[in-house]
Amino acid sequence: MTAFEGFLNDNKISYLVNEPMSRHTSFHIGGNAEFFVLPENEEALISVIDYCRKNDIPVTLIGKGSNLVVSDGGISGAVICTLNMNGVSFSENGNIFAAAGASLASLCTFARDNCLSGLEFAYGIPGSVGGAMYMNAGAYGGEMKDVVVSALCLDEKLNICLIEGEDMCLSYRSSIFKKENLFILGAYFKLTNDKKEDITARMDDYMGRRKSKQPLEYPSAGSVFKRPEGYFAGALIEKNGFKGYSVGGAQVSEKHAGFIINKGNATCSDVKKLVEIIKEKVLKEDGVSLQPELIFIGKDI
Repeated sequence: MTAFEGFLNDNKISYLVNEPMSRHTSFHIGGNAEFFVLPENEEALISVIDYCRKNDIPVTLIGKGSNLVVSDGGISGAVICTLNMNGVSFSENGNIFAAAGASLASLCTFARDNCLSGLEFAYGIPGSVGGAMYMNAGAYGGEMKDVVVSALCLDEKLNICLIEGEDMCLSYRSSIFKKENLFILGAYFKLTNDKKEDITARMDDYMGRRKSKQPLEYPSAGSVFKRPEGYFAGALIEKNGFKGYSVGGAQVSEKHAGFIINKGNATCSDVKKLVEIIKEKVLKEDGVSLQPELIFIGKDI
């Protein structure tokens, strides 16, 4: 047993050793995490990060892994997963607070059940609140920045802080959390009152559109590329003949060219090669530089 395992055992913090990351990403891709740690609360999270820093153990923080492509070589050090930190509740001022590990589905359902509108666009996005804040996730004309008031974070010194409004720097698939060393603990949302049946109808409409247009029957990490200004990435990819194109087990979806799917045995290497082939062709033929929305992490990335 390592000293780190001893620390985790002593503090009753759940963990797994040499855990396949393919079990913890929506792409079902990735080698092993040296340690996969599942803190139950903020105190446990802070203690694990503090221990890792003092003992030179690399830290990677994840939620549902819905936008990640993990290296075939896995991830060194500790992967800390927030999914056990998943509460959704009302704050003192009537806003909704959702912990970082809460799924967007559970947040949207909580809002709907309390007749609060504004998060319908997020219903069906397969991520956690922390990941959605990190990326300023959006769909169907809505983004997290439209409904979030503030985020609760750990700063560089592991102090709990509140980042509000424009200080979150929420923009298209970007945020202050991507640019600075901040760990998201949760976020506060301000929504508007509406009839539950109307909210439900909008949620069902968006989910129906997803199911009809997106390859939800296969593992993927959602949209592969950011939307280039003046274009649609999926249309450019389809125009260049990539629908159904494969590298190993990774394939451009025949249903929606903006998605790369795992046909069953895809590797990180397969996805990276396919992404590069698409980028090169679209740049050559259309003069458009596609930028990946996927996040590649792990060894040798």
